[in-house]
Amino acid sequence: MSAHKIVLADDHKIVIDGLRSLLEDDERFRIIGEASNGKELLDLIKLTEVDTAIVDIDMPVLNGIEATRIIKQDFPDVRIIILSMHHEKSLIKKFIEMGVDGYLLKNSSREALIDCIEKVMKGQKYFDSDVTLSILGKNPQSAKGTFAQSDTRVELTEREVEIMKLIAEGMSNKEIGKQLHISDRTVDTHRTNLMRKLSVNNVAGIIRYAMKHGYVE
Repeated sequence: MSAHKIVLADDHKIVIDGLRSLLEDDERFRIIGEASNGKELLDLIKLTEVDTAIVDIDMPVLNGIEATRIIKQDFPDVRIIILSMHHEKSLIKKFIEMGVDGYLLKNSSREALIDCIEKVMKGQKYFDSDVTLSILGKNPQSAKGTFAQSDTRVELTEREVEIMKLIAEGMSNKEIGKQLHISDRTVDTHRTNLMRKLSVNNVAGIIRYAMKHGYVE
């Protein structure tokens, strides 16, 4: 299997270097370009075969919002992960409406970043748990149409409930596996089963279900 081709876009070199150091030793990923603004990012995507772009919002010349809008219109096969300090509800909703594939906060762990890229590689959506709670905590109904709804209480195993609660706390697969003394792959299997049982498509749906049915506050 060929490496997943990634470009990095951020106007802070230290962030670019940090991301590169986190990802370049993983043979599943290949960093094929860097951009310090949205225009440079678009030029890279036009000239290079790119699978995923990891994009900051606050960039000069062309910001991450406008760059994302153009990419999703002109290069729909390129997946976009937003990596930002911003967690404002209105901004996140704007990116969701544009069809971004993932949204991570810059204080996320390496495990969360890897988990996000893995999910996006599989064609799934990934939203940081803090981002999800930012949306759902103020007005859960605002996510209607974006996150699948599961209003009926579903019968879950004790292990599934345990894992659901840890997901809602923002833990990555690796962190959950370490706490429960099971493998990352086993956690991922439980996560997939949870989404199937709850009829949801992402971690946001799992968290919404957990909150609605009193598993977490």
